[in-house]
Amino acid sequence: MNRIFGTSSSKKPKPSLQDAISSTDTRISSIEVKIKKLDGELARYKEQMSKLRNGPGKNAVQERALRTLKQKRMYEAQLAQLTQQTFNMESAALATENLRNTMATVDAMKQANKELRKQYGKIDIDKIETMHYDMEDLLEQANEIQETLARSYAVPDEIDEADLEAELDALELEAEEEGSSYLADLNKVPDFVDEPPVEVSETPEKEAVKTSA
Repeated sequence: MNRIFGTSSSKKPKPSLQDAISSTDTRISSIEVKIKKLDGELARYKEQMSKLRNGPGKNAVQERALRTLKQKRMYEAQLAQLTQQTFNMESAALATENLRNTMATVDAMKQANKELRKQYGKIDIDKIETMHYDMEDLLEQANEIQETLARSYAVPDEIDEADLEAELDALELEAEEEGSSYLADLNKVPDFVDEPPVEVSETPEKEAVKTSA
């Protein structure tokens, strides 16, 4: 029996929506060609009727023109139907594609959510807070160490500026006194000289010069 009638597996696959759209577009193209041909015939009949007088010959041309016109109207109705069908199928295809993209997006979001939950499950918030507090304590200890190392030795915590100014004035006075005593020592006669030096006036030399003159 299977050899005669075949099996279900031998059936051809059902046409897809894109196949149906392509087939309908082919039919539309064929009908458009036929309508264009009928338009040519109608133009020829119109030209013939314009040259003929009223009578049997003109009536025969008119009958052929009417039949051609009826055929054109039939093809135009089919063309309108096929065009609407194509529009509906394209809309359905677009909706199907959008739905497929939406499902892919949802699947990707589900996978990402799963990965995020897996990764965040490895993180302990309490440990992070404890580490944060430990870092604050360490930084505070480091600042205290730096302040301790930068502290000056044997310097009072509070120094009176008036005392500093008085001490500075005393140092300046002492420096002036040392300078004046140094000049006095320069003018003093050394200990190994018994008598102070006698200043020699220039008058005798001038008189000697005059006498020789």
